[in-house]
Amino acid sequence: MSAHGAPFDEAVTAPPCAGPDSNPGSPSYVLPPDACDCHSHIFGPLLRFPYASTRSYTPPEAPLAAYLQMLDMLGLARAVLVQPSVYGDDNGCLLDGLAESPRRLRGVVVIDPRKLGDRTIAEWSAKGVRGVRMNTWTPGGLPLDEIESIAARLAEIGWHLDLITDTCERLAETEHQLRALPCEVVIEQMGRIKGDQPITTPGFQALLHLLDNGRCWVKLSHAYHISTAGPPYGDTISPARALVAVAPERLLWGSDWPHPMLHGPMPNDGSLVDLLAAWVPDETQRRAVLVDNPARLYGFS
Repeated sequence: MSAHGAPFDEAVTAPPCAGPDSNPGSPSYVLPPDACDCHSHIFGPLLRFPYASTRSYTPPEAPLAAYLQMLDMLGLARAVLVQPSVYGDDNGCLLDGLAESPRRLRGVVVIDPRKLGDRTIAEWSAKGVRGVRMNTWTPGGLPLDEIESIAARLAEIGWHLDLITDTCERLAETEHQLRALPCEVVIEQMGRIKGDQPITTPGFQALLHLLDNGRCWVKLSHAYHISTAGPPYGDTISPARALVAVAPERLLWGSDWPHPMLHGPMPNDGSLVDLLAAWVPDETQRRAVLVDNPARLYGFS
């Protein structure tokens, strides 16, 4: 068994989580050609890619084939695989997925870029890696106090920083620090504002200022983590539209398939695509979010 972790290590107490809805409904509108899901994960097969022993949840297998089938059913031509915390800094599963579908997929890894050699960077860039994830929410992420040196290295190699914070308020504390970073910064989950928070909350206002800065991008995603009202997540519409009003040209959309760490009803992916239409009612802006912006940031051609 790999030292990295075991598929079902009895010593690990990380709770299991449910798998995705296997029957996604069709969206109520036709997605534009080359539409992209900019936030997703794959898990397994566990015998090849065991989970880290220091994980905070235990997802069921969710292999690449199942994910690509979901994309086909919804009409999504492209996707970005993001390294999940259950794999720590072992990106083997993600890199294997990129190799299986190199034209269709891009990747965001978890690694300290300062420790990567030029040869590895060149190899991973050729495979479709475009960024490094910094997760301050779950164990095993890069420390936030090293963000300047990490960002400097990313700027050198042309990758972006993908940031998930533990709370929206953290953005108010780090706004000036993030604004000064030399690389592109992608902030996940609409900055993790909660549905019962007004958009005037300091953390979300900091996010709007960062988005207006010209180097920051925001993912419209994770409605079920943001919402406090529950399905159909109507309390997420106000913050999403506030972001659209500032810079639709630097917004991205992600499904977060297979929806790990979800405590509540499992969403249907077709319904999440429909929710995007409520977030971004204008068809031209929605095409930018789904097609033009991902192509620019992740290098699709």
